[in-house]
Amino acid sequence: MKKFAQKVKNFLKSEDGPTAVEYAVMLALIVIVCLTAIQAIGTSAANAFNDIAGDLESARTGAVN
Repeated sequence: MKKFAQKVKNFLKSEDGPTAVEYAVMLALIVIVCLTAIQAIGTSAANAFNDIAGDLESARTGAVN
């Protein structure tokens, strides 16, 4: 148990611990930004396809928007 406590103490003293936390936070932020961008692009694309589908249906039936 004493060896384990010493290893944890050494890990926390070294730069590895804070660096790992910084990378984890940075990765989480990148994932959040990517998911938000994908959602925005998906919504925009869905709206565009729906508009086009409506225009095609109007053209097929001869209705005017």
